[in-house]
Amino acid sequence: MALPKLTPEEKRKALAKAQEMRSRRARLRQDLKRGAISLRDVLAREDDEVVQKMRVAYLLQSLPQVGKVTTNRVMKDIGIHANRRVQGLGARQREALLERFGDTGRA
Repeated sequence: MALPKLTPEEKRKALAKAQEMRSRRARLRQDLKRGAISLRDVLAREDDEVVQKMRVAYLLQSLPQVGKVTTNRVMKDIGIHANRRVQGLGARQREALLERFGDTGRA
């Protein structure tokens, strides 16, 4: 599928939106890392486009003391594909993540 031709104005708007999304995602990750917000709070944001389009692995690696190895192990145990985004999680997968990490963010 070919990419649509964008006018210079449409390109600027798209780039501005992408930058805003990256900034909001970075702030969210920082808040998770320092414990200012819990995984439960983040998963409850069902209308937040930043959260819903974030990859689950990227989200979990933002938790305190959770790295790639722990993230991969937990996702494999729960049955979450490595490329899954938060919006694609089922109710059981969300509950399993909350059970595993709780509000502390540690596995």
